[in-house]
Amino acid sequence: MRDTRESRLLLVLLIAIAFALITVDIRGGEESPVDGARQAAAAVFGPVENGVAAAVDPVGNAIGAVRDSGERHTRIAALERENAALKAKLGSDDRNRSRLHELDTMLKTAGAGQYGIKAAEVIAIGAAQGFSWTVTIDAGANDGIRRDMTVLNGSGLVGRVTTVGPSTATVLLASDPDFTVGTRMEKTNELGFATGQGNGPLLVQLLNGKAKVNAGDRLVTFGSQAAKPFVPGVPVGEVIRVDPSGGGLTRNIYVRPYVAFTKLDIVGIVVKAPRTDPRDMVLPPKPKPAPTVTVTVTPPPPEGQQQAGEQPGQQPGRQQQPGQQPEQGQKPENEQGD
Repeated sequence: MRDTRESRLLLVLLIAIAFALITVDIRGGEESPVDGARQAAAAVFGPVENGVAAAVDPVGNAIGAVRDSGERHTRIAALERENAALKAKLGSDDRNRSRLHELDTMLKTAGAGQYGIKAAEVIAIGAAQGFSWTVTIDAGANDGIRRDMTVLNGSGLVGRVTTVGPSTATVLLASDPDFTVGTRMEKTNELGFATGQGNGPLLVQLLNGKAKVNAGDRLVTFGSQAAKPFVPGVPVGEVIRVDPSGGGLTRNIYVRPYVAFTKLDIVGIVVKAPRTDPRDMVLPPKPKPAPTVTVTVTPPPPEGQQQAGEQPGQQPGRQQQPGQQPEQGQKPENEQGD
C-alpha cells in the first residue's frame, strides 16, 4: 500500500476503533460485548500458539540446561576448593600435632637436665660457611643466642652454634666430620671423644683402651669448661659395635646417635647451663626385655620299651585297675597257666 492521504486516514480510523473496543471491553467486565469475539480468536489462534511454544520450548530448555550446567560447574568448583582447603587443614593439623609432640618431648628433656633453653625452628639446611652438616635456625643475637652454645632436641645432642646473626644462627651438627664432643659412659663413667662421620655412626675413642664396653651401652656429654660449647648430661647415643684395641692406647667404638639429623624441625639452644651435672638423669629409661617363654616337650618312650608300673602284656601307657576285667587274650593276674 502506498503512503497516501487515504491510507493515513484509514490507519487513524482503525486505531480509534481499537481504543473504543478496548474501552468498551474494560467497562463491560465479564459481560463484555467483545467476549465472544475474544473466545473465537482464542479458538483460532490457540493451536498456533501451542505449536510455536512447542517449537520454542526445546531451545528454551537448552538455554536453561546450559545455564544450570554453568551453575553446577560453579558449585563443583566451590566444593573442590572446600575439599582442598579441608585436606590442607588436616595436613596442617597433623604437622602441628607432630611439632607439638617434638616441643613437648624437648621440654621434658630440658626439664630433666635443668637446662634453660630457647626454642627455635630449622629453616634451612647448609650454610655459606662451607660446613657439610649444618642447619640454620630462626633465632639469633636478638634472642640471646651466642656462639658455642649447645643445641639439643627431645632425643639428645644436635650440635653447637657456630655463627650468629641478628635473627638467625648456624648450627654445626654432631654428624659433621669436624664435630668433636667429650663423652662419658653411663654407669662406668669412662671418658672419651665422639666424632661425626656424616651418615654413619659416631666414632668414639675412649681414653681407657681396656675399658669394658658392650653393645647397648649409652653415652652422654661430659661437659666443657664454663659449659661452652657443651653442657653435661645431654644424651649422645648408644653403642652398636666395639673394635678390638689391637694393642693401641684407645679403642674405636661406634655409636648410633639418638638424633635423626635428616629430620630436624624444632630444636632448643641451651642459654642457661644446669647448676649441677645431671649425670645420667636425662637418658630415657631402658626398655624392659620381653619375657622368654620356655616350652618343655617330653618325648614318648621307644616302641616296645616297658614303662615302670606296667604289667606284661599291657598296652604302653595303660594300667589295669582293681576289679577290671582283662581284655580279650589276656589272663587274670591270679590265674596260672596250664
